[in-house]
Amino acid sequence: MTGGADPKDIAPAEARELTRVLLRRLAALEEGTREYSYVRTTLVEMNLSLVRYAIRHFTAHREPREDLLQAGAVGLIKAIDRFDPDLGVEFTTFAMPTVLGEMRRHFRDTTWAVHVPRRLQELRIALARAQDRLSQDLDRAPTVAELAEDLAVSVDEVVEGLTAANGHTAGSLDLGGAEGDDGPGPLGDRLGQEDRDLARVEDLVALKPLVAALPERDRLILSLRFCEDLTQSQIGERLGLSQMHVSRLLSRTLRRLREGLEPEDT
Repeated sequence: MTGGADPKDIAPAEARELTRVLLRRLAALEEGTREYSYVRTTLVEMNLSLVRYAIRHFTAHREPREDLLQAGAVGLIKAIDRFDPDLGVEFTTFAMPTVLGEMRRHFRDTTWAVHVPRRLQELRIALARAQDRLSQDLDRAPTVAELAEDLAVSVDEVVEGLTAANGHTAGSLDLGGAEGDDGPGPLGDRLGQEDRDLARVEDLVALKPLVAALPERDRLILSLRFCEDLTQSQIGERLGLSQMHVSRLLSRTLRRLREGLEPEDT
C-alpha cells in the first residue's frame, strides 16, 4: 500500500482490486505469521464498508449500531478466512451472506423479550428450519407430529419449542402509540414494512455462487422448473427421466441450496 494510506480511505474501485490481490497473497502465506496477520487485518479494515452496508438491512431494530458492526465484522473475518480466490466469484458476493448471517445470529442470541432457556432457543431455530424444509417437501405446512418425527423429538417438545418462540418479541402491535403520539391507528399500521425487493436482491446474491457450484443437470432442472415454469412431468419428458426421479433431484438440489444459505454455527 503506497504512502501508508489508511485502508478505509481507499476508493471503492481500487479497494476491490486491492482486495483481490491481498486475498491471493493471504492464501499463499502461512497462517500465524506476522505478514499473514498484517494482510488479514488490512483486508478487514478495507472491507468494513461491506459490514456498514449490511447494517442497513436491520435499521428497524433498536440494537446499538456498534454491536451490529462488531457482529458483522466477525462474519467478515470468517469470509476472509474461508474465501478461495480460485472460486471465480467476487469477494463481496461470497462475503455478504456470512456477514448477514452473523448479524442474524446476534439477534437470535440476544434479543429475547423474556428469559428462555438456551435449549429452547436452539429448539426454536431447529423448528423454524424444519418448518421451511418440510413445507417445501410437503407443499403444505407440517403438522406438530411431522415436525417431531423430523427432529427426532417428542410432540411435547415441539409444542414447548413453538411456545418458546413467543418469547422472542413482546408487546402488541394492536396497541395505540405512546402518549403524545399523533400517529393514527395501531402501532402495527405505522411500522415500516420489509423491502421485498432488497430481500430478493440479497437472496439472489447469496444464491449465485451456490447455483454455479451445482452439477450441470441440477442447474438445468432448476432453470426448466423456475425459469420456464415446466412441471416435473414435462421436465422428465424432456430429460428422459421419470417424474419421481425429477422430484427427488429437485428436492435434493433445493435442500442443498437452503443449507448453503443457512449461516454456519460457530
